[in-house]
Amino acid sequence: MLLRPLTRAERPSSRVHGTRAAQRDAATPPRGHRGPTSSGLAEVRTLLWAHRGRLLLGLAMMLLGRGAALVLPASSKFLVDDVIGRGQWDLLPTLALALGIASIVQAATGFALSQLLGVAAQRAIAELRTEIHRHILHLPVRHFDATSAGALVSRIMSDPEGIRNLVGSGLVQLTSAVVTATLSLAVLFYLNWRLTLVTAAMLAVFGGGLALGFRRLRPIYRERNAISADMTGRLTEVLGGMRTVKAYTAERREEQTFSDSVQRHLRNVTQALTGASAVSAFSTLVIGGIAIAMLLMGGMAIRHQQMTVGDFAMYVAFTGLVTLPLTHLAGVGSQFSEAVASLDRIREVRALATEEAETAGMAAVQSLRGDVEFDRVSFAYTPGVPVLREVSFTAAAGSMTALVGPSGSGKSTLASLVMALNRPADGVVRVDGVDLAGLRLREYRQRIGVVFQDNFLFDGTIADNIAYARPDAPRAEVAAAGRLAHCDEFVEGFADGYDTVVGERGVRLSGGQRQRVAIARAILADPTILILDEATSSLDARSEAAIQEGLRTLRKGRTTFVIAHRLSTIRSADQILVLEGGHIVERGTHDELLARGGRYRELYRQHDGTQDRFLNPGESAGEARQAD
Repeated sequence: MLLRPLTRAERPSSRVHGTRAAQRDAATPPRGHRGPTSSGLAEVRTLLWAHRGRLLLGLAMMLLGRGAALVLPASSKFLVDDVIGRGQWDLLPTLALALGIASIVQAATGFALSQLLGVAAQRAIAELRTEIHRHILHLPVRHFDATSAGALVSRIMSDPEGIRNLVGSGLVQLTSAVVTATLSLAVLFYLNWRLTLVTAAMLAVFGGGLALGFRRLRPIYRERNAISADMTGRLTEVLGGMRTVKAYTAERREEQTFSDSVQRHLRNVTQALTGASAVSAFSTLVIGGIAIAMLLMGGMAIRHQQMTVGDFAMYVAFTGLVTLPLTHLAGVGSQFSEAVASLDRIREVRALATEEAETAGMAAVQSLRGDVEFDRVSFAYTPGVPVLREVSFTAAAGSMTALVGPSGSGKSTLASLVMALNRPADGVVRVDGVDLAGLRLREYRQRIGVVFQDNFLFDGTIADNIAYARPDAPRAEVAAAGRLAHCDEFVEGFADGYDTVVGERGVRLSGGQRQRVAIARAILADPTILILDEATSSLDARSEAAIQEGLRTLRKGRTTFVIAHRLSTIRSADQILVLEGGHIVERGTHDELLARGGRYRELYRQHDGTQDRFLNPGESAGEARQAD
C-alpha cells in the first residue's frame, strides 16, 4: 500500500460511537445551534436565495396581478360620485373596459404564477430529497444503528414537503399582499388620515399577536414531524417483519402500539389547529374593530362633509385590500412555521458529518496487500460494557484466520472493525502497517468482500443482486460467479433463470439460496480482504460441502476472516483465534490447539462426531444435531 502513516495528532478520534452515543449525536444540535428559530430561518434564507430567480419573477407577476385588482376599488369612487352622483353616464363604458382589462391581467398572471411557482416548489422538493438521501447514504454506520429506517425515510420523503408553500405561491402571495396592503394604506391616509391612524394601530396590535401565536406554533409543528417519523419507523419495521408478527400472534399488540402513535399525532394536530384557530379568531376580531371604527368615524366624516359618499365607498374597498390579507395570514403563517420546522430538521441531518468528511485529507488507498494487525483493541457498543478487551493479533496477507467461540464472544464485532464499520474505543487496527482510522474508508472498502450470516438481497433479479458489488460486470462474469457459488443448482429451476425477481429482502428464495447469491456477490467483487461471517450457516451438509470448494478457490491469495461453528470450515485455517468474553483465550492452528489441550480442545471434544460444529455453552450434542 502506497501510504504515509499518520501521526497520532493527525488521526481522528477513535473513541467508540455506540448506539447510545449515536443517539446523543443525532439528538444534540451541532455547536452554535440557537434553537429552531435561528437555524430554521437560516435554512429559509439559503433556500430562497437558491430559487431567487423564479421567486422574483413570480413576485413581479403577483404584483402585476395585485395592481390590476386595485382597479375595482378605485373605480367605485368614480361610479358613485361621477356616474351616479353627477350623471356622467358616458364614463360607464370606460370603467367597464378598465375592469375587463384588469380581469384578463389577473387571470393571466394567476395562471402563469401557479405554473411557475408550482414547478419551482416541486423542483426544490426533488432537489432537497436527493440531497438528503445522498447525505444519509454517506453517514457512518453508527447513525444507522441508532436510527430506525422509517425515521430516515420520513426525513427524506416527508420533511422536504414542508417547503412546498415556502418556495411555491405561499410566500409570494404573502409578500405581494403586504405590498398591496402598504399601497392601500397610503391611499387610506390620503382619504382620511384620522380613521387610518386608528386602523393602523389595530393592525399593529394584530401583528404582535400574530408573531406571538406563530412562535408558539413552531415547536408544535417540529414535534409533529418527530412523531410522524417515529410512527413511520415503527410501521416500516412491522410491515417488514410481518412473518415474525404472525408467528408470535402479536397483531393486537402492534395495533395498540400504532394506535398510541396515531393518538399522539392527533393530539399534536389538535394543538396546532387550536392555535391556528385562535389566530384566525383574533384576526376576525381585529377586522371587526376596524369595521366598527370605519362605520362610526366614516359616517361622521360624511356627515360633516369631510368625505364624499364616493370617497367612503373607495375607502371601504381599499380597507378590504388591507384587511383581507389578515384572513390569509393565519394559514400562510402556519405553513411558514411548518416549513421552518421541517428545514430545521433537515439542517440537523446536514450537520451530521459523513464518512468522507471525517476522513477528508486521509491517506489514499492506492494498493492493498492485506496485512491486518490488531494492537490492544477494545470496543463497546454501550459505554462501560466492553465487547472486545485488548485484542491483539496479526493476519498476514493471503492468510486465513478463523474466529471461534460462543455467541456474544465478539467474533462479528471483530469482523466489523476489520471492515471499518466501527472504530476501536482503545487500541489501533492497522492495514499494511497504517492505522485504519487514517485511511479513506470508501477506497478501503472497495477492496473488501463480505458474506454475512443474514444476507440482505434487494428487490431485483438474481443477476442484479450478484452484480451489486460490480454493476458494470459482464453477464458472463456474473454467471461464472453464480456457478462457483453453486447458484446454478436452483437458478436452472426458474423459468427466468438469473433474471428471476427475488422479491423484497429475497423473500422468494430460501435461506440457503440467499446465502449462495451472497457468496456469488463476494466472488464477483474480487476483494483483497474477505470476511465470511457464518457464510455457510444456512446450507445443508451437501450444499455446504459443494460450496466449500468454491470458497477455497475464492480464499486463494486473499486475507480471509472466517466466523464459523463448522469444523470443516476452519480446519484449514492458518490460525484460529478462540474468543471468550471479548478476550482471545487461545490461538494457533487446528492441530496445535488440539495438542495444547485447552479451551479449543474442550469445545472440539464436546461434539461426539455426529455433527460438524462447535457447541455453545450448555448445549448438548443432541440439541446441536436437532439445530442442524
